Amino acid sequence: MKTVTLPSGERVPAFGIGTWRMGENRATRAEEIETIKLGLDLGAALIDTAEMYGEGLTEELIAEAIAGRQNQAFLVSKFYPHNASRQGAVTACEHSLRRLKTDRIDLYLLHWRGNVPLAETMEAFMALREAGKIRHYGVSNLDLADMQELWSVPGGRDVQTDQALYNLARRGIEWDLLPWLRERRIPAMAYSPIDHTQFARDPKLADFARRYGMTPAQAALAWLLANDDVIVIPKTSRRERLKENLGALEIRLTAVALAELDRLFPPPAGPRPLEMI
Repeated sequence: MKTVTLPSGERVPAFGIGTWRMGENRATRAEEIETIKLGLDLGAALIDTAEMYGEGLTEELIAEAIAGRQNQAFLVSKFYPHNASRQGAVTACEHSLRRLKTDRIDLYLLHWRGNVPLAETMEAFMALREAGKIRHYGVSNLDLADMQELWSVPGGRDVQTDQALYNLARRGIEWDLLPWLRERRIPAMAYSPIDHTQFARDPKLADFARRYGMTPAQAALAWLLANDDVIVIPKTSRRERLKENLGALEIRLTAVALAELDRLFPPPAGPRPLEMI
């Protein structure tokens, strides 16, 4: 399994499993659990979730899937902005730990910025890390201005990632945020890397994928995985789709192929507001 190095020096899987909306439907629950188990078997041990997903139901499903194998998983969870206060983040973390049935979260993220000062959130992160309830912390959906502000407060320089919407069709972070992260060796974590399956119906990408002998999803993922500092977390709730997506790890896009994708899905020509979904 390809890995990405965090600022802490720890190497983590470059491919993870997104879990948005998992655990909400009883009819699909068994397959979702088996998909996460298969991910662990195949090395996709990074599991991304949030207290927002199913209002805790997703974390409970993950607990069932990784029972007895917690040490094999690299757990990422996120908390609401309204829980980002000094005490609120601690309480939210404790609730997530109970739902996940674990004693630690490997990487704990602020889901998006709200009204709580970043300095206060950093205090909560540092307290949680000191207590051993989290191993690392980071942020999600913070733009360049937010990250620059974060860098100036105590604890801000210990963030391990900024999780952002990033895929072939949504490349806005390449203009300013991604270069800033790279200067500081902070990997980006790309959510919705296959654009909520929209790429499966994109005729441009379908034609590209057919000519290069891969599926559209594999092409989109391989494009991101060509970077050494990007973690991809496609939402995957079926074992068949997980195996397809993991096939992207075996693909090495040539310079010619990458240039063609740039023509089909051009990089930003100027600054853009940070996109979120």
